[in-house]
Amino acid sequence: MIELTTDTIDVARVIEAVRSPKAGAVVLFLGTARESTGGRAVRSLEYEAYDAMARAELARLEAQARATWDLVDCAIVHRLGEVAVGQTSVAIAVSAAHREGAFEAGRWLIDRIKEVVPIWKKENRADGSADWVHPMIDLPGA
Repeated sequence: MIELTTDTIDVARVIEAVRSPKAGAVVLFLGTARESTGGRAVRSLEYEAYDAMARAELARLEAQARATWDLVDCAIVHRLGEVAVGQTSVAIAVSAAHREGAFEAGRWLIDRIKEVVPIWKKENRADGSADWVHPMIDLPGA
């Protein structure tokens, strides 16, 4: 399951997408919008993506994680649009026979997503200011 959505992420649905009798471990990572960054109050986050390329990169990362850690299943859901403080902006669930691979894959996935997937975040602050936070995009073949 790979999704980019403007809807609230249904965390239970993400977990159910990876549950299996073959898996002894299900690991879930949730990235949530926090109330401050660098001591400045945040009102909301806003995400934009290069949709086709983001989906392709997420699929490539999922395939690489599956090959590296022998995962049973994997689900990645990322919000687009405005995300209020406290809401989930990204959910990653992985299942594997054992916890070590599930934990390692989940951490690797969020780290790589932030590094290479063309999804950009704008921090909308309580004082009315805003800044785009761009990831360092390092796409293969670019």
